[in-house]
Amino acid sequence: MELHDVWFVIIAVLWTGYFFLEGFDFGVGVLTKLLARDRAEKRVLINTIGPVWDGNEVWLLTAGGATFAAFPDWYATLFSGFYLPLLVILVCLIVRGVAFEYRAKRPEENWQRNWETAIFWTSLIPAFLWGVAFGNIVHGVKIDQHFEYVGTLWDLLNPYALLGGLVTLTLFTFHGTVFTALKTVGEIRERARNLARWVGLVTAGLALLFLLWTQVDKGDGKSLVAMVVAVAALVAALAANWAGREGWSFALSGLAIVATVAMFFLTLFPNVMPSSLNADWSLTVTNASSSPYTLKIMTWLAAIATPLVMLYQGWTYWVFRKRIGTQHIAETVH
Repeated sequence: MELHDVWFVIIAVLWTGYFFLEGFDFGVGVLTKLLARDRAEKRVLINTIGPVWDGNEVWLLTAGGATFAAFPDWYATLFSGFYLPLLVILVCLIVRGVAFEYRAKRPEENWQRNWETAIFWTSLIPAFLWGVAFGNIVHGVKIDQHFEYVGTLWDLLNPYALLGGLVTLTLFTFHGTVFTALKTVGEIRERARNLARWVGLVTAGLALLFLLWTQVDKGDGKSLVAMVVAVAALVAALAANWAGREGWSFALSGLAIVATVAMFFLTLFPNVMPSSLNADWSLTVTNASSSPYTLKIMTWLAAIATPLVMLYQGWTYWVFRKRIGTQHIAETVH
């Protein structure tokens, strides 16, 4: 296996880690409007992800940096062609981080309600737009012979990509719902389990349609296996949630995300951005990669840094592993 193939796999793993971890972050953010009934319950939801949300975003930064260094032409075409949706995602992530930090800085109800509304929208919008972006990458976009995107914003809003956005939005919301059931106690836990049943059914229907479309359009034997795993994991997650096994339900919803992202990258390889105008104009792991020397240096750095980052993040999750409820929220910070 060549180094550019290795780095394609590494970038796929980084995106998988990001969607697995940030997926329940986004889902919990959406639940601040769908599940929480009062200020204390909203605070419980925010506290379930409070210690980890910023660490989860490290995976996005690493995936973007790795793409820039390993496949500069892919990075350039992606960020120029998808400039507006990626800018919206970036603004949402900035506002979302500020909202987490500023919500409890003042006691006024309007102040806290406005930041809670910001958390909801800046969780929902990226969860949808990531699906639109990856849907377009897999489906193919208008790239010319100079490896430049020549389409418009409206070309990105095609039915396949919009369906992909609905899938990631519902999948992340389901992932966040079972995470909430896993991390909370009391009435909010029971309501999270009940909501997960309905969200999971909608997610399974949309995901099956989208993954079948992907398989028929771009798939092969390997992507078919990933599709079967994704759908089976979703169904099993629903069954585990129904049985009250929140840990298994969360792990299986995470597996559904992993298998879905794996299917994306399996249908892409050896392309990184297929051209819908001419297959010969597609960006591939070969024509979009950096020099072998650059990839070699990156490999050594990744081998040293990655285990340290994963150990630290794993330690964070272990420290904040206990369930919480409204009884753990101080009256003064509601």
